[in-house]
Amino acid sequence: MHPVLTLVTGITLLTVVGIAFGGTFLLRVANGGVPANTLQKTFFRAGHAHAGVLVTLGLVVALLTDRAGVSAPWSITGSVLVLVAAILVPAGFFLSVLGHDPARPGRMIAAVWAGALSLTAGLVVAGVAVIVAGAGAM
Repeated sequence: MHPVLTLVTGITLLTVVGIAFGGTFLLRVANGGVPANTLQKTFFRAGHAHAGVLVTLGLVVALLTDRAGVSAPWSITGSVLVLVAAILVPAGFFLSVLGHDPARPGRMIAAVWAGALSLTAGLVVAGVAVIVAGAGAM
């Protein structure tokens, strides 16, 4: 694995600690320890779930592209774009409903859409790169 990708995946593994802490926050919300309206509860759950899934997907993309023999620039690009989505999407969910009893998401909901674009781009880059590497190995 390219050293940059190794560094990125190592840092990503450490972010799981933050995701776990987010789970304790969700428990406090669910138990009424943190006041939140229905919209906030829904968005907090979505943010936490997307963080876990997208971090896992980013690590899988890094391993798959490396194992398939994808060149470093393409492997790093695809993996990092997916991992950027793992930051943007949850941030958008959490930050768009901050405040006292919001009725609808705020402007930070744009981060969810930016994350979706980053995720799509990363998966296209990684997917095409894996196909090219596989075809080249035939």
